[in-house]
Amino acid sequence: MNQLHSDPSLLVCPDFTGEPYRASRATFISATTSDAQAADLLCAVWVTTNNSLCAQWQQQVAEDERLRGKQQRLAEEETERQWQAIHLEEEATKADEWKKNCAKHLPIPVCPRPDCTDDEVLVSDFALRKIDKGQYVELYYWTNVGLQEAHSAYHTRDDEGMMPTAGEDGSTVWINAAVAQPSPGVIADRNLSTVEFAQAVPHMISALEEHDWPVQRISMLACFWGAIMLHRYWNSTDCVAQRAVLIYQEEQRRAWHNAI
Repeated sequence: MNQLHSDPSLLVCPDFTGEPYRASRATFISATTSDAQAADLLCAVWVTTNNSLCAQWQQQVAEDERLRGKQQRLAEEETERQWQAIHLEEEATKADEWKKNCAKHLPIPVCPRPDCTDDEVLVSDFALRKIDKGQYVELYYWTNVGLQEAHSAYHTRDDEGMMPTAGEDGSTVWINAAVAQPSPGVIADRNLSTVEFAQAVPHMISALEEHDWPVQRISMLACFWGAIMLHRYWNSTDCVAQRAVLIYQEEQRRAWHNAI
């Protein structure tokens, strides 16, 4: 049976009484069959044939649907089979790797870890006053060098040294000279080494907590500094790249303080 390429139900029966079908009608004309009857016969034959073709079309559509469904099912089964084969291969590879390197996969007992030290660090009074007022202050004061400088200054300074400064209400307030003067050796954040930066961050976070900074702000700064130290420039062998991320940190932190 020949495949149909279009739906025969969409066809319209021709007008067999017309001139183009004269020869076709002539084959049916006889003593008992007129020209009009011959046209009717041609129409009846066309309708019968078209009905047969419509039935064939419906069967063909149903068969095509069945074949498509079968092909889709076979494709899905093949995909599943391939996935199972890949999964089994991966499992076999893992099992083989486990046998070869079993020591790597053995459970390790949880061992005690060192707790955070409770020892307080001595920080510059100038830096702590900045922290207390919520003002920008360099991370230098919490580096090892900055902390050592504060420790040395604590043992050598004149506790009686006072100097005037303007209070919040505009009045003159006498404060300890060490509180009002920045360190002569202070280093801008952008000029710190990555090691010094990493030294300072945990100490400064502790100082923020001790001076009752809002938890949200402390978390924001901690996340910001954490992102800085995870940036690809942080461990770059290019000093310019490292300096760029430190400059960015300083500028963003200054902008944040200016905004509040």
